[in-house]
Amino acid sequence: MFTPESIKSLFLAAVQHVTAHIHDFSFHPGKDFSRFRKFSVDTLIRFLVAQGSSSTKVELLDFFDFDSNAPSSSAFCQQRAKLKPEAIQETFDVFNASLIALEQPVHCVAPGYRCLAVDGSSVSFYSTPRFSPEDYFVSQGHSIKGFYSLHVNALFDIDRHLYTDVELQSVHAKDEFRAFCSMADRQPLLPETKDIYIGDRGYCSYNNMAHVLEKGQYFLFRSKDVLSKGILKNLGLPTEGVFDETVTITVTRRKSKRIQPPPGSHLRFIGQDISFDYVEYGSDDTYTMTFRVVRIPLPSGSYECLVTNLPREEFPPERLAELYFSRWQIECAYRDLKYTIGMDSFHSCKAMFIEQEVLARLLLYNITEALVQSTVVENGDTKHEYKVNFTSATHICRAFLRKPAGKDQIDTAALLRRELIPIRGGRSYPRLQTAHFRRPKYFAYRAA
Repeated sequence: MFTPESIKSLFLAAVQHVTAHIHDFSFHPGKDFSRFRKFSVDTLIRFLVAQGSSSTKVELLDFFDFDSNAPSSSAFCQQRAKLKPEAIQETFDVFNASLIALEQPVHCVAPGYRCLAVDGSSVSFYSTPRFSPEDYFVSQGHSIKGFYSLHVNALFDIDRHLYTDVELQSVHAKDEFRAFCSMADRQPLLPETKDIYIGDRGYCSYNNMAHVLEKGQYFLFRSKDVLSKGILKNLGLPTEGVFDETVTITVTRRKSKRIQPPPGSHLRFIGQDISFDYVEYGSDDTYTMTFRVVRIPLPSGSYECLVTNLPREEFPPERLAELYFSRWQIECAYRDLKYTIGMDSFHSCKAMFIEQEVLARLLLYNITEALVQSTVVENGDTKHEYKVNFTSATHICRAFLRKPAGKDQIDTAALLRRELIPIRGGRSYPRLQTAHFRRPKYFAYRAA
């Protein structure tokens, strides 16, 4: 069983791993971080992870416990300019690997499988061409002067409520297909466990399916209905009612009569402007894949299709619908990440620093969630079961991480057990139809 102290030890060990290899994560190896500073590498990473949404000066006062000899904002900026964002990424990866290695029993949505939801979200910030490349700039529209934007692609473990991987892209380099393939390829496999990658309509592509198939894993993607223009069109599928059909397609990247698909397979030509990594454009090679197309009804009376390679005997249509519905947890996690953890409140206008802070927020989310899961909640004879309030847990986690190991430690477990809220299941709310864009926050309008 995890304890707050063991979770903090895993985090500090991940920080020490980066510190020991700092030459790989600094812009000038051998020169950067070579002299003694108040802001050492480990202190810098701890501060980036533990800081909140107040101004940098206020966060420094809190982190150093109002010490009059604490480093200044200028010292912080000078030190962070030496650190590559990959340092935070490495800390994130090492901490996750250590957490998974100390496996705890979890309630699985699909026993024997690890369900990984994939989704992307954009964050906006103000900057200038002096501080951020043009790839991040978004022209005027929402803002008079324009703004800058970063796209966050992430994999989320639905059972453990943890982000397992992340890939950042500038707004003009945004490619969710490519990000998914990269994350799926490098995702470590767990012993005696199969992965199920769950994505909405933006991730249903032949290339994504092929990358999952090449790893011997499973996918569950939502697709446009058979009546719409999409990858399910012209596959001979029924156009009315629900169904569960098996489809085989053969991908080719050359239009030639010599290329004939196997019997019962549908030939699909993929042009040069669309990615498919397992057949070179212009070659005679082909790639054949088989998957299920399941059409299910919606409460509105319309239909949606799910595309999957999961076995029909174990995953009938009703179970597939429940499994896909569990993907909503990554949407809730993004909400907590932005508005509870504070991924929409930055302390810089440099794109590189924004990447540091985004990765630090993801790491803080995982540490907070690990603390929540380590808290044993005793439910008495009450109407509802209870869970730890994630918002309160985030505040407690920041205070917990700010304290050096062994110095004036707070009773984190006791504090978390005090911050409980009831679990009210079965609730649903209509998704907001307003624009998702949120204007970046000016530094001058921060709360004290």
